[in-house]
Amino acid sequence: MSAIRPVLVVAGVRAGGTGVATAAAFARKGYSLALISRGAEDLKALEEELKAAGNDATAFPVPSYSATSISSVFQSIHARYPSPQYAIRAALYNASHSIRKPFLDITLADFHAAQETIVEGSFAFAQEVIPIFKRNEIDVDTGKRGFIIFTGSTTSIRGNTTTSAAAPAKWGMRALSQSLAKEFGPYNIHVAHAVIDGVINTPFSRSRFHDPPNWVENEDIRLNAEDIAKAYVYLAEQPRSAWTWELDLRPAHEKW
Repeated sequence: MSAIRPVLVVAGVRAGGTGVATAAAFARKGYSLALISRGAEDLKALEEELKAAGNDATAFPVPSYSATSISSVFQSIHARYPSPQYAIRAALYNASHSIRKPFLDITLADFHAAQETIVEGSFAFAQEVIPIFKRNEIDVDTGKRGFIIFTGSTTSIRGNTTTSAAAPAKWGMRALSQSLAKEFGPYNIHVAHAVIDGVINTPFSRSRFHDPPNWVENEDIRLNAEDIAKAYVYLAEQPRSAWTWELDLRPAHEKW
């Protein structure tokens, strides 16, 4: 097992976000990195950033998170990281589609876009990853053939005003992950779901909130992507006698 290089596949990578922070955290554990995201130029820049830090990372841009795109990109991943030199041992579905509108302003196209990225994409991603895991040998330290985690949000468990498109999709992904956890636990495949209950400090969120200084400086009221990544590594390393299916993460002063 020690001669086989483990690979982490991450779908949904954005500068300063959970996807790239998780990739960097797993790279420090000896993983090669397959990075899936929309936006080829930005994704390439992240690949170069990770490579400059001494990591084995490859960008795999996709036009969308449709089942067709996911199936196609995994063919490229297998070509870049072939067996038996490499083994996909961990996977993160971090892709999302943010829509916050009053219900009567949401179009059917908005609703379908959320469903495609969050539900269809996560379903197709799992259908690619789990057969790979089933072929893996059991890791002697954790008792796992593989680990897959889905990044959820507050809307995974609680709908609110302006979340009529996002919440049904996030609920669907959460239900999918729970179903997979129950079906594939007996195969020593660890499936987990993370509820991210709060705003993560990223360049994107800072632009949305107009870079408020108190919000950025106060770690009691927002999340850090690097700290979420540490929690994901913790889940990946849990031994078989104590697996977490769902973990919720929030800053200390979040109103929940």
